[in-house]
Amino acid sequence: MSTTLIIPTYNEAENLPYLLESLLQLPLTDLSVLVVDDASPDGTGQIAEEFKVKYPKQVDVLHRSGKLGLGSAYIQGFQHCLQTPVQFIGQMDADFSHEPGKVLELHQALETYDMALGSRYIPGGSLDERWAFWRKGLSAFGNFYARIILGLPIRDVTGGFRLWRRKTLAGMPLERVRSNGYVFQVEMAYVADKLGYRMCEVPIHFAERRWGKSKMSLRIQLEAALRVWWLIWLYRDLQPIK
Repeated sequence: MSTTLIIPTYNEAENLPYLLESLLQLPLTDLSVLVVDDASPDGTGQIAEEFKVKYPKQVDVLHRSGKLGLGSAYIQGFQHCLQTPVQFIGQMDADFSHEPGKVLELHQALETYDMALGSRYIPGGSLDERWAFWRKGLSAFGNFYARIILGLPIRDVTGGFRLWRRKTLAGMPLERVRSNGYVFQVEMAYVADKLGYRMCEVPIHFAERRWGKSKMSLRIQLEAALRVWWLIWLYRDLQPIK
């Protein structure tokens, strides 16, 4: 059954060629990749186009007018995929922080669950040992904070390595999702949980990016902390799908 992995990019020219080659070599039937590039000034979009020419049936590219944000990139990617017959839709970072081979385990989990996510905070999961103590603490606290406030059944609520069943995304009100930083991941998990979808965590090692600079900022972290409370009000009307 067909699978498309969505990869948002902004200045990932060093990482993207190696990541695409790694993904396209996976022993997964009918796997394709959708690159959503935010007009990267380093030529990432052009590199993606070159791969599209080389692998026309496996690589597609959406070019956007500027740096419009992670959340909107994924929403646009989801909507694009839902216009095709693809059965599984994934999301992952472009910087090798997510191990390509783990896509196979996430895919296997969807035999039982509606969404599978790579988790740093269950047994077997881990963070890069090069992360500073304060950075690990901030990440762990952010997950604990959002998970407790929203009552989520998963431990890694901010993780962005996920694979969804088509019917799961099709049943979610994507037009209502407005978060555009990393809290987007929290919002999507909360909506899925409110609707009664079953989520499974697969342990992963979250590695430091190979090349380039992290796009995490204090503004993004503050947005996440404040928006968690707003999600409760925003989705107060959602009930489990019967």
